[in-house]
Amino acid sequence: MNKRLQTILFGFLAFNLLWWLLAVFIQSDALVSPLTVYKAMGSILQSNIWEHITASFVRVVEGILLAVLTGVPAGLLLADYPKINKICSPLLYFIYPVPKLALLPVVMLLLGIGESAKIVMIVLILVFQIIVAARDAVLHIPHEDFHVLISLGAGKKQMLRWIILPAILPEMLTSLRVTVGTAISVLFFTETFGTDKGMGFYIVDAWMRLAYTQMYAAILLLSLIGFILFFTIDIIEEKICKWKY
Repeated sequence: MNKRLQTILFGFLAFNLLWWLLAVFIQSDALVSPLTVYKAMGSILQSNIWEHITASFVRVVEGILLAVLTGVPAGLLLADYPKINKICSPLLYFIYPVPKLALLPVVMLLLGIGESAKIVMIVLILVFQIIVAARDAVLHIPHEDFHVLISLGAGKKQMLRWIILPAILPEMLTSLRVTVGTAISVLFFTETFGTDKGMGFYIVDAWMRLAYTQMYAAILLLSLIGFILFFTIDIIEEKICKWKY
């Protein structure tokens, strides 16, 4: 069996064993046994939960794509133009550590409580780390690498293709992998406002109805979305960044 699959299987079994032990020892209606949740999962998946799964998945994927399409060019721009970097760096370092959830009221006041606000919050979680990672990855490329291509008559496009992109890809994918869990958490929080679609809404609705089995099943499925995104980024990195391995 593949080592990665062994690790995933072991983690899954360990998680469920710990969950089952807690349910046995605590003996509370609020902590449903994993066996009960998995038994009910079939009927839950035959309900309207797919609408909520799809809504959450689309939001987080759109947020990730927008963050990458915005953050990577911005990071390359800062690395290529030292004067712009010098002007923007203080602002970047001031904004970067600000808890992005604190900006949720501002985003909702400006954009309303619809889809745009939810996607923008995910972008805010990811984009600053991507900008910093892209800029720093380019700045850490040895100058000798550029000199070799310049001596062969290469232009900016060739340097971007053969030096810059291979250098920053591992950093970009690592940044995405690290922040995707946070993005899912923010998505859950934003989906409790002004929407009737999304896993955040479904989980809170089940909690308010004391439907704890449905609540735990939805938490598992939301976690599965995060796991799929994490695992996908991991596979992409392994396939296109072979030199790293």
